[in-house]
Amino acid sequence: MKLIAYDLGTGGVKAALYDESLRPLAKSFMEYETFYPGPGRHEQRPEDWWSGVALSTATLLRKSGIDGSEIGGVALSGQSLVAAPLDSQNRLLLDRVPIWSDMRAVEESREFFSKIDLKEWYMTTGNGFPPPCYSIFKLMWLRRHQPDVFGRMDKVLGSKDYINFRMTGKLFIDHSYASGTGGYNLREGRMEGRFWEAAGLPMSIFPDIVPSHTVIGNMTEEAAEELGLSTKTKVACGGVDNACMALGAVGAGEGRAYTSLGSSSWIPVNSSIPILDYEKKPYVFAHIAEGLFTSAFSIFSGGSSLRWVREVICKDIEDDGAAYRIMDDMAAKSPPGAGGLIFNPSLAGGTSQDGSIYIKGAYLGLRLGTTREDMIRAALEGIALNLKMSYDFMKERAPLEDRLMICGGGGKSPFWLQMFADVFGVEIIKTNVDQDAAALGAAAIAARALGLWRDYAPLDEMRAVERSYVPDEKNSLLYKKTLKVFRRTAAVIAELGDYM
Repeated sequence: MKLIAYDLGTGGVKAALYDESLRPLAKSFMEYETFYPGPGRHEQRPEDWWSGVALSTATLLRKSGIDGSEIGGVALSGQSLVAAPLDSQNRLLLDRVPIWSDMRAVEESREFFSKIDLKEWYMTTGNGFPPPCYSIFKLMWLRRHQPDVFGRMDKVLGSKDYINFRMTGKLFIDHSYASGTGGYNLREGRMEGRFWEAAGLPMSIFPDIVPSHTVIGNMTEEAAEELGLSTKTKVACGGVDNACMALGAVGAGEGRAYTSLGSSSWIPVNSSIPILDYEKKPYVFAHIAEGLFTSAFSIFSGGSSLRWVREVICKDIEDDGAAYRIMDDMAAKSPPGAGGLIFNPSLAGGTSQDGSIYIKGAYLGLRLGTTREDMIRAALEGIALNLKMSYDFMKERAPLEDRLMICGGGGKSPFWLQMFADVFGVEIIKTNVDQDAAALGAAAIAARALGLWRDYAPLDEMRAVERSYVPDEKNSLLYKKTLKVFRRTAAVIAELGDYM
């Protein structure tokens, strides 16, 4: 029996075909477009998600030489906070829908919090992103600005649940995805009626909530034909990307943490109790594994900030394939601490931990002797220092293992991983999972759904450490001092952001 896992991300869909032991047999990535029709508006086409899934499936089957009839089951990891509206005939009402980072619903969130206490809402939901990101407020915006669409809306689906519907014709949502709607009670594992009532939205717009490993149906004849699979192929409900990545990266053990170094970067922690703090507002999702939560802080523009440095400061580097390696070599010519230069990576605005969602990125400490090498190193250090603040916060509230796994595109850089070890003061490891964590998490869901696994314990045997980095004592001492400066400057920049 073979399985396919799809990771429906912001930039595209990653897909992987596995055997029943979850050994990868083929991989694929298909990009799709994000549209920016106005300030704070980020949209994608659900039809592009479906096309990406179809193309990915065809690529996997072609690469592996496996017939579609051999695929016993599939599962998806889906980008969070999406609300795709369907009418009573299950027809999609919008060509493009707001994705997780869309911030248009500012006024709607203010209206909501004139009725519901913000602290009570956060401590119930664990929704620590800026409130306008969450589905409940996007739907309030839809009611106000597109009443004709809202009036015909019967159900709302998340990203992976829309693909599940296209595959099976069935409407379901799992607990991990429901926990990102803005109206879910984390501790009680259910929708919170008073929040939906305050928003003026019926809870009936959401499908039934089921565990992630629930088989929601088989492929329909139409879907099987489009994807080249079989009507015997089973579809598991799947999970939200944050939870699937946590499962794939570090499994279902309590106290395990990792760092994802992608376009956005974050540090999640597995715990049996959600890590909630009203002042700092870590964002929390229900984990894929029952009885666990994944609590995290993020930088909206972690890897994106480094890409900005590449495109603006290092645009003369012509070799795209080796650009970041060349930048590492340049940064290595600058001493630890980058000659006193500090870089704040908030180029895409702030999360709730930053003090202001209007925080801007910044270089501080520029002087006539500052070099381009200093600027590159400061950018790498700034991303690491920002995430170190998140790590310290989590470590104060949950027992963490004494080493940290790093995955994502940034994990390709040995230079940066050593810097992370020095900044964090703990062992940094890179495993064979790397950038496939969310897909592996989805594959594990499929394995459990089909009865191949009883739980998620087998994941622990599948991760192998490929490289390990231990802190340099001298550099760690320097970065402890630098972190104090970084904290103070971050607070000042956040305050200035409200006036700029």
